[in-house]
Amino acid sequence: MTGVEILIIVAIVMQVVAIAIALHLVNKTKYKALWVCCIIALVMLCVERVMQFNIFQGAEPSDLTRAWMGIIVSLSFSICVVCARLLVYHVERVAKFRQMLENRFMTALLRTEERSRASFSRELHDGIGPLLSSAKMSLSALNRANLKDNERAILQNTSAVVDEAIRSLREISNNLSPHILNNFGLARGIKHFVERLCALHETNIEFQTSLKEERYDSNIEVILYRVTCELVNNSLKHAEATHILIKLREESGLLIIDYSDNGKGFNYEDVESCGMGLSNIRSRISSLNGKFELSSSVGKGMSAKVIVSVNGENLHLSPRDLRELKAIEDNNKKRKDKWKRQR
Repeated sequence: MTGVEILIIVAIVMQVVAIAIALHLVNKTKYKALWVCCIIALVMLCVERVMQFNIFQGAEPSDLTRAWMGIIVSLSFSICVVCARLLVYHVERVAKFRQMLENRFMTALLRTEERSRASFSRELHDGIGPLLSSAKMSLSALNRANLKDNERAILQNTSAVVDEAIRSLREISNNLSPHILNNFGLARGIKHFVERLCALHETNIEFQTSLKEERYDSNIEVILYRVTCELVNNSLKHAEATHILIKLREESGLLIIDYSDNGKGFNYEDVESCGMGLSNIRSRISSLNGKFELSSSVGKGMSAKVIVSVNGENLHLSPRDLRELKAIEDNNKKRKDKWKRQR
């Protein structure tokens, strides 16, 4: 037996195996015609290999038989290609539909969360708030009475505790549902948040924006506000940054946040496991069909970029934003490759 005959036998065996696999996949996908045509084509090719093997044994098939087999194989593979394209289109549609459902689910979840926050904030503000204010007024009335020094000291201490409770209540209520954000918009909300933090921390937090009184969809405003707060809290809590820069702008129908700090940074590969809530940020931005990219390395701080459409539509990025995102992605890929080589 010659080498060519051996190769023909190997080809026949492989085609039989392929036929068996195709038979198994017939009922596994929506487009059965794809696998049926594959089976027909493979059977014809297998028969053709057998005929080629018989040629070496002295049997010669007719030209008409060869022509018909070639036509059947060509038609079958042509139909396979068309069905494969339809299958790919179907998979793309399913993936797009799944992404749309995930976005809708995330949006509904976030809106439910914000409604719960707002409801709880109102209960605190309208329920416990007046009670504490009444207690403060009663203590102020007692302060005018003739009291002994030790009694007055106790009264002043109690009054200070009530004042602290009122301040804490206002802060909790504002954190649950920021009234400035709801009443005046994203730019004012972030500015108010930054001013409150600057009064409590020594970190220099700089906020720059080209927005004035513009208002956007409440879902967009709330998510971008929460994302900004999360990034700032991460810089203060984990990165120990002394300077934070936040830039907010609208450009060509896109809301863009550029964020950076001079903290201690972190390994990009450890981001998801470091407990900084970045996966939650990605989920929130993804629900708006937006983009979130982050870049950091140990000792070199952190930078992040958030881009969302003001209409919540799929992004159409400008060349500059595309270059910036591409640069961040390339840097992250290089660090990841370097980290893998080191391990």
